[in-house]
Amino acid sequence: MEFIVDGQQAYVSNGGHAHVPGQKWAVFIHGAGLNHTVWAAQSRWLAFRRRNVLSVDLPGHGQSGGALLPDIPAMGTWIHRLLDAVGAPTAAIIGHSMGSLVALEAAAQAPERTEALLLIGTAAAMPVHPDMLTAAAANHHDAIDMVNLWGHGQSAGIGGSLVPGSWMTGLGNAILEKAGRGVIHNDLAACNAYRTAMEAAAKVTAPTTIVAGEFDQMTPLKSARQLGSAIIGSRLVVCRGAGHMLMAERPNDVIEAMRSLV
Repeated sequence: MEFIVDGQQAYVSNGGHAHVPGQKWAVFIHGAGLNHTVWAAQSRWLAFRRRNVLSVDLPGHGQSGGALLPDIPAMGTWIHRLLDAVGAPTAAIIGHSMGSLVALEAAAQAPERTEALLLIGTAAAMPVHPDMLTAAAANHHDAIDMVNLWGHGQSAGIGGSLVPGSWMTGLGNAILEKAGRGVIHNDLAACNAYRTAMEAAAKVTAPTTIVAGEFDQMTPLKSARQLGSAIIGSRLVVCRGAGHMLMAERPNDVIEAMRSLV
């Protein structure tokens, strides 16, 4: 599906189910260099349980047009522009990695508009290794390799997919390779520069669930706990043995964390 947001084409997936007037809404926000396809299982599950789903491609990502947004606050504001475009007064906001920061920022910008918040692979800060930033700035494949290596848990490298016939690291590699020039660097730099997650967390009033991988190297569990400590009433779900790419590594655990939305 396509909508016009700030004069530019914005692509969203509806999870395979047409939007129904009067139903509640849910927004899925992808991580750095990725696109809406990372939410295939989760967005479809929710769309068939009486939620209007907006699984987005952020500007300049996937099938969305427009210029890349340079920072997390701008991406958070764009989410509200999207909700305006589709006529959604409120929504549950779900984000992974960079998308979790975008979701957090959106919830902080308009608490009254945020029905629920689900943060996956999140952290109080997301510093990016200088080597990864350098490789991404040069559009070198090393950046993709580092994201895949550090982003997946050990089981991903030895055929640990819960989806028959699916190759987790291979799929991650393929999605990242589709990103346009400069996309990965833009997103990693935005994560690296964002320093106000704790302040944003203190403004959140929506019921919040944080889903974290026990062995996440990119957003360590201790940093997820730190962020959760600033959100009143938040709950933490720890996926044992998992890394950062939780929608692929632990698809059922992520879906289970979403049950409060149905």
